[in-house]
Amino acid sequence: MAATGDEAAAMDSISKEPAGASAALNPALSGSGQLQRPEDAAESPTTTPKKPGANSDGGVETAEEAVEPAEPDVNELCNDMFEKMAIFLQGELTATCEDYCLLENMNKLTSLKYMEMKDISVNISRNLQDLNNKYASLQPYLDQINKIEEQVSALEQAAYKLDAYSKKLEARFKKLEKR
Repeated sequence: MAATGDEAAAMDSISKEPAGASAALNPALSGSGQLQRPEDAAESPTTTPKKPGANSDGGVETAEEAVEPAEPDVNELCNDMFEKMAIFLQGELTATCEDYCLLENMNKLTSLKYMEMKDISVNISRNLQDLNNKYASLQPYLDQINKIEEQVSALEQAAYKLDAYSKKLEARFKKLEKR
């Protein structure tokens, strides 16, 4: 278990040595205060005393304890997370696949509707062509009807003129008869 906050500050102060004690305990320093070469320090074996509070019953963690293998709970949690992530991704892929299937079905239905509309438009075009052909075959009769209508209107005009003339003649005849 790693120390945090005030505990960490206390451990740091315990683990640091005073400067004077460090010079007395450090074998690399010579009596004149100059550094010895590392080879010389290796030749003069000295034992380094243990730091106070660094023993195992002092409650201070060492670096070796921090590198312990993960607890089984963490492994179980990781496995659980990966399983759930796999389920989630499987669901996402399934949803995407279903979306594509729906889109494919919609495209098929749209294609069928367009085919039906094409058939309807072909039928309408064919019927329109038939109507145009029938109208073309009736055109001479329609022209004759138009000519007859013109002749009837001309006859009607002539009848009105004849009626007006006959009224004038009748009025003259009555005038002559009275005399």
